Amino acid sequence: MTNLTHYVPNLFTSIFDDLDTSSYIVRPLHGKPLQSSFKVDIKETPVAYNIKAQIPGVQKEDIHISVDGGMVTIQAQIKQHDQKSEDEKIVQSEFYYGTVSRSFQLPEDVDSTGTKANYENGVLHLHLPKKVGDTSKRIHVS
Repeated sequence: MTNLTHYVPNLFTSIFDDLDTSSYIVRPLHGKPLQSSFKVDIKETPVAYNIKAQIPGVQKEDIHISVDGGMVTIQAQIKQHDQKSEDEKIVQSEFYYGTVSRSFQLPEDVDSTGTKANYENGVLHLHLPKKVGDTSKRIHVS
């Protein structure tokens, strides 16, 4: 027969849990430390790049996307919405709040005029068409 032990974290174990995070030195006053980034899937077709990013807990108004050539940056502001009540107190808070961002360089430039973005159920979908035409210049030696 196997004995099962229930793990109950305490102050001592919580100190050592933070050693592997960037929040070891600066711990937020409310909530867990902010995750450094979010997960993305990038797929390429002959005419476009399609990006899917998991950014839960964000309003679509708080997501900012910039495209500069082939450099794509996605930034999201996760806001704290405290609702205080006279008869309750916070016992534990694990939600995190702040700004997360990701930047990546795509192999080809993006046509920023044809981009599309959709955010639904915590997932951001980006359609970034490739710039049409050859942007490189061939130099002939005479």
